[in-house]
Amino acid sequence: MKITTLAETEKSKVNVDGAVNVYKQVPLSGNDGVPLFSFRVFTIEPGGHSPYHSHPFEHLAYIIEGQGVAINEEGEEKELKQGNFVLIMPDEKHQFRNTSQSGPLMFICAVPKEYE
Repeated sequence: MKITTLAETEKSKVNVDGAVNVYKQVPLSGNDGVPLFSFRVFTIEPGGHSPYHSHPFEHLAYIIEGQGVAINEEGEEKELKQGNFVLIMPDEKHQFRNTSQSGPLMFICAVPKEYE
C-alpha cells in the first residue's frame, strides 16, 4: 500500500506544443506498481490550457478546484467546475482551459499506466 499527498509529489511544467501554463504531478503510477491506471494531477494557471489533442484511450477526470471549460471534438465548450467528473472517449479530441482570472483549474486524470 502507498499513501502520498500532492505536497510530496514532484510538480513539473508540461512542455508540449499547445500547452500553456500547465503543470503535472503523478502521485500514483507504474513506478509505484499500479496494475492498470495512473493518477495524474494537472494544474492549469489562469488563461492557460492543455493542447487540443486526442489519444487512443479513455480519459477520466475529476475537477478538484477552479473553473474552466472542456472543448470537445465539435469545438463546443462545456463548463467545468469543482466536483465535475469528465469522461473523454478514446480518440476524442479535447482540450481543458482555465477561464478563471483568479485561480488555478486543477483536476485528477486517470489513464492507463502505459500513458502516464
